[in-house]
Amino acid sequence: MTIVDEQAAKTSHDAASDGSHVVRLTMPAKPEYITLSRLALTGLARLRPLSDELLADLKLALTEATSNAVRHAYPGGDGQVDIVYELRGDVLTIEVTDEGEGFDHDDETALDGSRDLTEGGLGIAIIRAIADELVLTKGSQGRGSRLRFVKTLSG
Repeated sequence: MTIVDEQAAKTSHDAASDGSHVVRLTMPAKPEYITLSRLALTGLARLRPLSDELLADLKLALTEATSNAVRHAYPGGDGQVDIVYELRGDVLTIEVTDEGEGFDHDDETALDGSRDLTEGGLGIAIIRAIADELVLTKGSQGRGSRLRFVKTLSG
C-alpha cells in the first residue's frame, strides 16, 4: 500500500503559486482497505474546510467507487485499486482505477443506473447524484476501469 502527497515533493514556491494538492493511494483490492480511501479524503479535506454534509456525500461517492472496484474487478481475489485525489482551489477530482475485469463500457445502462436497481446496483447512480461530473472509461491499456468524478466545493 502506498500513499504519496505530491504537494510535499514541491518547493514552497510551487505550492504557493499553484495551490493544488494531489494525493495518490494504492491499496489492495480488499474490502478491509476501503476505509483507507475515506481516511485519505478526510485528511485532504483539512486543507479546504468542507461542511459535514458535503464531506459525508463525498465519502459516500468515494466508497461506492472504491467498493465497485474491489467487488467487481478481481473475482480471483488479487489486485490493486489506485485512487488519485486532486484538490485545485474549489474543485476536487477523484479518480479510482483498477486493472481488473472491468465491465461493458458501451452499455449505457451501466452509466445511467437503470440496469439493476437491486442491492449493489445503485453505486453509479449515487455517484452521479453527488458529483458535478462523472466519467467512466476503460483503464490503461484497455484493461479494467477508470471512474473519475469531480465536485465543485463552493456554491
